[in-house]
Amino acid sequence: MNSSQQVLRSLPFVIMAAVAVIDLLAGPTLGFLPLLTLGPTFASVSGSIRRTAVVGLIALAICVPLAHYNGLLLTWQNNLTIATIIGITGASMLAGHLRLQRERELANVRLVAEAAQRVLLRPVPRRAGDLRVALSYASAAAEARIGGDLYEVVTTPNGVRLLIGDVQGKGLEAVETAAWVLGAFREAAYDETDLSVVGERLEISLDRHLGGERFVTAILAEVYDGEISLLNFGHPPPLILCHDGRVLLAEPYEEGLPLGLASLGSPMPKPQRFPFGDGDQILFYTDGVIEARDEARAFYPLTERVHLLAAADPQNALDELRADLLNHVGGPLLDDAAMLLVRRHHA
Repeated sequence: MNSSQQVLRSLPFVIMAAVAVIDLLAGPTLGFLPLLTLGPTFASVSGSIRRTAVVGLIALAICVPLAHYNGLLLTWQNNLTIATIIGITGASMLAGHLRLQRERELANVRLVAEAAQRVLLRPVPRRAGDLRVALSYASAAAEARIGGDLYEVVTTPNGVRLLIGDVQGKGLEAVETAAWVLGAFREAAYDETDLSVVGERLEISLDRHLGGERFVTAILAEVYDGEISLLNFGHPPPLILCHDGRVLLAEPYEEGLPLGLASLGSPMPKPQRFPFGDGDQILFYTDGVIEARDEARAFYPLTERVHLLAAADPQNALDELRADLLNHVGGPLLDDAAMLLVRRHHA
């Protein structure tokens, strides 16, 4: 139990004790006994139905002797106070019952969301061939624990293939779209030898299932000996961190449209190869990272913070970068933010 919960649980008793002391000090000229109703009222905020009833009984137990002390026992004024305490205690018990019911429903929703996330966004392997992989994922909808960013790492007969993407929009529609993309990628990544064909399979799947103007920015990647091939569908370009300290922005030669917009007539993007040798790293990320703002509305300077990725363990390095991102924002993220760090290391 955290400190705020402890304060809430003790608050009804503190209030009733304060009312009793003030009433004793003020004497019979001023009537503070109706304020005892604050006890069961605050008890319903954090306590159980039984606890609220007990607080109501304690309020009555305090009211009767104080009424006798003030010479108000059996007067209409005190009878009204007792009736008010009983009525508010009953109403508070009902409010507490509804609150607990809502908390149980919310807990069930969270369990379902967590199960859906485990199915939709499976844990990425920490090792894939000679690659070490680290992941950081934060959903802006913290209550739902699931968002519109997506990622996948699979080892196929054609080598290690990766996907990172960002679905346009939020909510259940975004989750549904992410499911279609991930399902199509997991199937095509094993079946197709050409990375461009994998991209075409994703486009066909989205064209079949998406409606309106929904789209997905994404990057497909395939790792070769000494190289990495990238197929960019309108997604922020990843950063390649060379073992000699150089940082390269892997921008595409030609801007490609996001997945789902092939009907506009633009040609499919073409894969580009970049050097990727032993000790090199590549950082994939979604726009929730580079568009995160601080209190002064300044964007997160990702390229200036990549030195944080020098830790020996890739996951520790990425965790440090994530902590720096959250420190920059100074509060909860306003958009989903996913980062995928891949480090090449020959055993």
